[in-house]
Amino acid sequence: QVQLVESGGGTVQAGGSLRLTCEFSGVVFANYVWGWFRQAPGKEREFVAAISWRGDSSDYADSFEGRFTISRDVWKNLVFLDMNNLKPEDTAAYYCAADSAFSRKPDYDYWGQGTQVTVSS
Repeated sequence: QVQLVESGGGTVQAGGSLRLTCEFSGVVFANYVWGWFRQAPGKEREFVAAISWRGDSSDYADSFEGRFTISRDVWKNLVFLDMNNLKPEDTAAYYCAADSAFSRKPDYDYWGQGTQVTVSS
């Protein structure tokens, strides 16, 4: 059974930082591209970043590059999203996802349940 479990969300003041963690099981890490998406209330789910299992390729949505960093730990089955200089508009539920290829569309094969990030002004 495939499971992706996000953690690390919470409430932070504007300008602060958070590290989100995705722990997965039931899949072979090397078969997938690992991504982060987010969804704010009343908005569509949007792409944040993705990384290859080797770590040699990554992709960021323009609005996050330079503030957010995606990384992974192949030995511990973990994928991270480091978020810096957070803004109130970053408030959303953040989701980890896995797919067989890079994509910015929210059509990945597997999804976590999400972790809430709230940025106060």
